[in-house]
Amino acid sequence: MKKISTIVLLLMIGMYAHTQNISFASGADVSWCTEMEADGKKFYNENGQETEMMALLKQMGMNAVRLRVWVNPENEYGPWCDKADVLNKARRAHAQGLAIMIDFHYSDKFTDPSNQVKPATWNGMTMEQLKKAVADHTTDVLSALKAEGITPLWVQVGNETRPGMIFNEGKIDWSKSGSAAWSGYIALSNAGYDAVKSVFPNAKVIVHIDRGPEDNVWFYNSFKQYGGKFDMIGLSHYPDWTNWSSDNDKTTNNIQKLNNTFKVPVMIVETGYSAWDEAREKSVMDDLFAKTKNLAACAGIFYWEPEVYASWKPAVYTKWGWNAYDKGAFNSNGRPNAALSAFRMETSDIKHSILNNETINQYNLQGQKVDDSTKGLVIVKKGDRTHKVVRR
Repeated sequence: MKKISTIVLLLMIGMYAHTQNISFASGADVSWCTEMEADGKKFYNENGQETEMMALLKQMGMNAVRLRVWVNPENEYGPWCDKADVLNKARRAHAQGLAIMIDFHYSDKFTDPSNQVKPATWNGMTMEQLKKAVADHTTDVLSALKAEGITPLWVQVGNETRPGMIFNEGKIDWSKSGSAAWSGYIALSNAGYDAVKSVFPNAKVIVHIDRGPEDNVWFYNSFKQYGGKFDMIGLSHYPDWTNWSSDNDKTTNNIQKLNNTFKVPVMIVETGYSAWDEAREKSVMDDLFAKTKNLAACAGIFYWEPEVYASWKPAVYTKWGWNAYDKGAFNSNGRPNAALSAFRMETSDIKHSILNNETINQYNLQGQKVDDSTKGLVIVKKGDRTHKVVRR
């Protein structure tokens, strides 16, 4: 009985460790899911059973979810991705044991290198007022999560901020040189960083830019040189239709180079590939995981909005003249397609979190010590950490 109780305890600890101490994040940004649900879309598992989105991600073998936050989106976009909507999705993800990334856009709608539009209610503010607005918004959302016992592992301060953020005050001014060019952007980014740490001191704060295949050391060199703060680097990586393998190689090399230079983990916080060719989409994702999953420098991969199917698009896209997102990874019947099989983390790779001086002990369900060749469910203890590992 004592032996069985010990195994049960190890399993419980292992499941907790799986959600709280992830060595490689395999996840998705499914921020559209509530909007799609309100639009009548449903999601199904591989057996055709209707399944709640966060539960489906877990069934698919993912261990993390990314959720974007806008300031006051209702007038600009619609009632989605505001604090209330994010809390709804975060509760659902937390209930499934998924690790959570919060992605602050500091806008009322999508931000990217071409669009870093200031929230409407922040217009006319001085730089000091903007810094306070960034801090207050960040603190407000994160405190609401904390009040419900939800702790994000990662927080992005800005989204694809290669040109800066919160224009024009936070735009990198290339007409100036040195710190003067970067000062507004870094001041606003650091306001977000400090606010995150005031609520969740252990959260990893991510500074995120686009174009993963490019050499981005210069960007983070300048950002850090002029006082910018970050705990992790986030990259967007959308491989070229034809040269996808080469792009995967370049991004993998850049992850290692960034890690070597700045001594922080690097994560692909957005990826995706055209759904027009499911077989190719699968090949691209399989190749990307094969090149990064065992790379200690890489902290994980998030697919951007895979749940989109059957040409669905937000109602506001028609108003904006935008086409539907074409990189969804669900079939027209609302089931995940083969491309997402790469994200299945059934066989846990724990080496990323193993320290050289730790003793590793492994046990089967009978409490007997086993070695690396053992198949099936294994309990792995490393120092004061315990993991549940399924080996196939």
